Amino acid sequence: MMPELSSNTQAVLLLTAPLIVGRGSKKADSLSAGEYKRLAFRLHEAKYKPADLLSPKPEECLQACKTIIDTDRLKSLLARGFQLSQALEHWRARAIWVLSRADSQYPQRIKSRLRADAPAILYGCGDMELLDGGGLAVVGSRHVEDALIDFTMGVGRLAAQAGTPIVSGGAKGIDQASMRGALEAGGNVCGVLADSLEKQVMNREHRNLLLDGQLALISPYDPNARFNVGHAMQRNKLIYALADASLVVNADVGKGGTWAGAIEQLDKLKFVPVYVRNSGRESSGLDELRKKGAISWPNPKSVETFTQLIDQPVGVQSQEDLALFGKERSDSTESATDSLPISTQVAETSNTLVSEFWEPSAKINVQPKIPSEELFKAVRYSIKEILRRPMRDSEVSETLAVNITQARSWLKRLVDEGLIEKKKKPVTYVVKEEDLFD
Repeated sequence: MMPELSSNTQAVLLLTAPLIVGRGSKKADSLSAGEYKRLAFRLHEAKYKPADLLSPKPEECLQACKTIIDTDRLKSLLARGFQLSQALEHWRARAIWVLSRADSQYPQRIKSRLRADAPAILYGCGDMELLDGGGLAVVGSRHVEDALIDFTMGVGRLAAQAGTPIVSGGAKGIDQASMRGALEAGGNVCGVLADSLEKQVMNREHRNLLLDGQLALISPYDPNARFNVGHAMQRNKLIYALADASLVVNADVGKGGTWAGAIEQLDKLKFVPVYVRNSGRESSGLDELRKKGAISWPNPKSVETFTQLIDQPVGVQSQEDLALFGKERSDSTESATDSLPISTQVAETSNTLVSEFWEPSAKINVQPKIPSEELFKAVRYSIKEILRRPMRDSEVSETLAVNITQARSWLKRLVDEGLIEKKKKPVTYVVKEEDLFD
């Protein structure tokens, strides 16, 4: 569903967007991210909104901003109404939507984590709800050997089986391998692009996935923007901001967007845990990331161990805690539930303990474990009761007081069992009609 363009979003587009609608488009002197950040702060300080610049009498608002941006420049940008209408018509024909930070549909993960550094505008196509669904961010190089492509596709497939979305950058190599693995297994994917959004949206392979709500593509740059190294670097923080955990499959020491994004996450942003590949060919880049705090990816093989891994909050993991999944530099991933660390045992014990565990300051008590099938009987009954009306996975997560990854895992299992149905447009879950009167 295409959101209605708000007056605030119109103003932000006029101020910041190049409004590229063809190769002959004249380049505008639009505001840079830094310039708009300063302007937005001034507008807020003066108790104005961007839309006030488009009011019938904007003089006072323009006067308040003149110390930040030259008034003539602002007027020139705001006068591009015809160009904006052309661009909007062009985007709508391709099902590309536009959001600004002033819109309620703007991804809350990006807004809350990046705050003033969140992109003023996001362009996208696909189900917006995927943007706040969390997931595993997978990043790596464009040019890699087939073994790493196979490994990455396997991670994507397991994520799909666990009901965990993949978040990646859409570039050749590792990014596309993780996304393809998840999509082919029926999972959800969010791609954060640095360029050519329109080209990707029109790709025949992507079109049905976008329309069916399985894939969402977004970019903070014009849909026709070409590749730019700086843009590729900047979008990395969006990938991490949208995720619950991250996996770096490979990286070169001191160079490239993958390295820069991982270092920024480890040293500064700290949004999510950073895992690094722990099997196959060794990598000096990954070794250096471990020294800076990255955690060896323990190669989970089952849905349960994968879900437990992704659900760990930032700062909880340690290399010792993850020993249960296999020794370092080992391809063996056989593990037993009995060897789980206390944190993951608690997560399997009951919904109440799960809720306590997600509070960083909560005191975690060791409790006797409940066999997983016995626990799931209670889960099955509870979900069957609440899904007598269609609900989104986020609503189920909130109602059961569990994280969304766990809710999705349970929902997928119940869909596979045939107890509930997964509806599309929008994606909701509901108990099957024949079970309503049980």
